[in-house]
Amino acid sequence: MPLPDATSTSAGVVVIGRNEGERLLACLQALRAQPRPVIYVDSGSSDGSVERARPLCDAVLPLDPAKPFSAARARNEGAALLRQRHPRLRHVQFIDGDCLMQPDWLNAAEAALDADPKLAVVIGHLQEMNPQASVYNRLCALEWQSPAGLIENYGALGGIMMVKLAVFESLGGFRAEVIAGEDSEFGVRVGESGLQVRKLDVAMARHDADMHRFSQWWTRSVRAGHAIGQRAFLHGDGPLRDCARERRSTWVWGVALPLLVAGLAWPTRGLSLLLLGGYALLGWRIFRYRRGRGDTVADAWLYTRFNLLAKLANGRGLLRFQWNRLRGRFRIIEYK
Repeated sequence: MPLPDATSTSAGVVVIGRNEGERLLACLQALRAQPRPVIYVDSGSSDGSVERARPLCDAVLPLDPAKPFSAARARNEGAALLRQRHPRLRHVQFIDGDCLMQPDWLNAAEAALDADPKLAVVIGHLQEMNPQASVYNRLCALEWQSPAGLIENYGALGGIMMVKLAVFESLGGFRAEVIAGEDSEFGVRVGESGLQVRKLDVAMARHDADMHRFSQWWTRSVRAGHAIGQRAFLHGDGPLRDCARERRSTWVWGVALPLLVAGLAWPTRGLSLLLLGGYALLGWRIFRYRRGRGDTVADAWLYTRFNLLAKLANGRGLLRFQWNRLRGRFRIIEYK
């Protein structure tokens, strides 16, 4: 394809993926209509993604399999190559290969970053493509919903974002050892530096979760627990207290209470099961919160049920982080 003129735009795009198949091709095709240089970074795909992507983007970067794969590493290496090939760019847009960029987003994001020296990162509305395809896709659709405005809880910051390249480089990019929640962890460092992250009231991208099995959802929730543990370890004692509350909640509801109920079941002749009533109270609080955000009764109840079950998966992920930290080895947790 003809290479875009990088002097006529302020942003380039880094797409990351692994075995995304037709979703990747759709992602790259959507980006062709927008005059931005595009780098595709591949993390060991076995479905021919590298070869099929070459005609659709500025450059393809297959990652060296000798080093552990992670979204953080892929985005870092993609941004470095983008800067090398187009040194005059000011911003980088990150997007995953299972997403479709929306037509108005790149212009809106560039304009917002160029207009405000305090603004370092912008995101927009992310929509799930097929929310009715499975209950797990529907849960993702509910998860993506959040209001526009200044972001101070960086758990709301996902990997699809536009970032000022100067800020990205000054902060060292994403931490390669953060295998989940690397986007939110980066946001914490942005906030600690005195800069801002904002969600614009603009459609950013459409996402295809493509989850159809309980095991996929469970593994994704384990990954979320690992992210809670790692983010709290890195920043829980810092000025923003990142994930400190979430880590306490996960220890209580995902680890301590289940172990306490199970451990006391025999000596109390089952009376310890009454402690499970705590989950009913927690569920009621979650349900009221989601209803207050505008969910229907059905959606609020769906979110509540799975959020309670996710506490157990989060607890497992938190324990997995502790084990990985002791070993000093972190490898990605894949759910699809």
